[in-house]
Amino acid sequence: NANLVELSNTIFKQILVSNDLHEFTINDIGTVAGGGTPSKKIISYWNGNIPWLSPKDLSNKPRIFTSSGENYITQQGLDNSSTKLLPRNTVLFSSRAPIGYLSIAKNRIATNQGFKSVIPNKQYPFWFIYELLKVETPRIINEANGSTFKEVSGSRLKQHIVYVPKSSDVLRYNSIFISLFQKMMQSESEIDTLNSLKRALLNKLF
Repeated sequence: NANLVELSNTIFKQILVSNDLHEFTINDIGTVAGGGTPSKKIISYWNGNIPWLSPKDLSNKPRIFTSSGENYITQQGLDNSSTKLLPRNTVLFSSRAPIGYLSIAKNRIATNQGFKSVIPNKQYPFWFIYELLKVETPRIINEANGSTFKEVSGSRLKQHIVYVPKSSDVLRYNSIFISLFQKMMQSESEIDTLNSLKRALLNKLF
């Protein structure tokens, strides 16, 4: 995957230098969505079937595509908290402790308040927003506030200014990036399968 990531980074940078750039905000190219944590005092909110993510999950297991973390919540937990069920291909962006963990939702997923994720619109696909946030992370960190630890708010991320090509120029590269990211996802799935097989074999041996 390292080679695929390097290739996608290179092509993305080429897109930025070979097309006219226009001023937009993050809110112009996607919908920024926050998260939340159901009360841990209420048992019925937890151990359901809805994957729920915290930045710690991406720290422990960094990956391009994420389907779940350590914890799951119930529909009751979802309904009674500020967390949201984000659609597949949402770009998950950690907004504190630290700022800048990135992953793409492999399926519908909820997050805690440590994320300000971006749901792509039809004009700017998930791969573009993922690559753009990678490039923009240092600038986003500079705009963050907080005395104990840096945090970027949802309103701040929505207003963050970016200079990007118009949608028609971006979509010309869609098939190339979809193919690249499909290969990355396949590679991660194969690694997961091999790791599961390894654990099973070690358990039998020891």
